[in-house]
Amino acid sequence: MSMKSVIAVPLPSQPYEVVVAAAGLDHLGPWLAGGDRPAVKPGQKLLLVSNPAIFKQYGDRAIASLTQAGYRVQPCLLPAGERYKTLTSIQKIYDAALGFGLERKSAMVALGGGVIGDMTGFAAATWLRGVSVVQVPTSLLAMVDASIGGKTGVNHPQGKNLIGAFHQPRLVLIDPTVLKTLPVREFRAGMAEVIKYGVIWDKALFETLEAVPRLDQYRYLGDQLLHTILTRSCQAKADVVSQDEKEAGLRAILNYGHTIGHAVESLMHYRGVNHGEAVAIGMVAVGRMAVALNYWTAADAQRQLNLIEKVGLPTQIPAQLATEDILTLLQGDKKVEDGQVRFVMPKGLGAAVVTGDITRQDILAALG
Repeated sequence: MSMKSVIAVPLPSQPYEVVVAAAGLDHLGPWLAGGDRPAVKPGQKLLLVSNPAIFKQYGDRAIASLTQAGYRVQPCLLPAGERYKTLTSIQKIYDAALGFGLERKSAMVALGGGVIGDMTGFAAATWLRGVSVVQVPTSLLAMVDASIGGKTGVNHPQGKNLIGAFHQPRLVLIDPTVLKTLPVREFRAGMAEVIKYGVIWDKALFETLEAVPRLDQYRYLGDQLLHTILTRSCQAKADVVSQDEKEAGLRAILNYGHTIGHAVESLMHYRGVNHGEAVAIGMVAVGRMAVALNYWTAADAQRQLNLIEKVGLPTQIPAQLATEDILTLLQGDKKVEDGQVRFVMPKGLGAAVVTGDITRQDILAALG
């Protein structure tokens, strides 16, 4: 039995669906062309943006499905990795779009992890003042986080995702079977975001993860549990985003662990620590801060720590980073308001709040 779930993201500006379906990659064309109001009409040109490794594994299947549904497809391959998430890469997408003759009714399809998804989304948001984008995430991190919600962007030398736009996808297609080829380290990175949803929104998801003996590799999860993790994480993201599309309030809770995490990533120059690992380190640090400030109990923080360790994620700030440097970088974070660094604080398991009421001493103590 192949499992399939469809999660609605009911945004007034552009409602869309997140489809979680085993072997879904082979049905990408029909999903895109299906229904009374297809996300992108057949006959249109599609620029398929990917990286060489992902394209080698899944490009042919994606293109075959799209071509059979009547689309004209042109691939555009960009190098893999966070350090290539720059305006230089965006220029390559623009050049390919121009060369292929992409029109307003055309679309870009992102086949890859979060970096490819973010860049393709930003290119689509800005090419011809906006063309449709379809997200086909191939990493766990992108499936549960980056592909949903319309946040797109690239990094500036001074900070992560400082250049970007909100641009909602027309369709998100998640095929869990592609995770079989995901490196173990990347799988664990994605689990950091899954744990995040458990802490800030979905206590039942957190408890489901606690009840499983091993979470550190894809092969220990099984199809049913993986499907549950994907659908519940996507539902959590859809719930939050549909209540607050442009991060005016509630949506900021999705940044749990990310404030310190982004600082760690930037200071490490996106080498040696990946996004999920940095978020895990950030969640542990803020978990400590939340105990000190009576937002949640030491027992809650310990449960979070245990789960992060069970996945095999790091929990300590890299030894080579100076605390002062982290504090300096936090002041330049996008989430700073009136000079105050804003943190997402867990209020027990399954709930969170955003606060700017954090002192320098509080941060120093948490980083220790």
